Amino acid sequence: MRKFVMMALLTLATANVALAADASCDAKAAEKKLAGAAKTSFLKKCEKDSKAAAPQAMCEGKAADKKLAGAAKNSFVKKCVKDAASAPK
Repeated sequence: MRKFVMMALLTLATANVALAADASCDAKAAEKKLAGAAKTSFLKKCEKDSKAAAPQAMCEGKAADKKLAGAAKNSFVKKCVKDAASAPK
């Protein structure tokens, strides 16, 4: 049950970040006045980068909640990101 709840929270966090990333990436593309293929390429890379950063941020938040620091924090975040990446989507 606990694993199911964690997976649900991970899914919700990832979905929220993805939606925010879309708006943020669109805003950045508009700011740079990109259009056509350049805009499409920029948006694709921006969204990919944003999705990769979501698990990292979530895991760092969990580490902060557990008051981890130094090597313990690094180890925890590394394992957490790895587990999030291998989780079924």
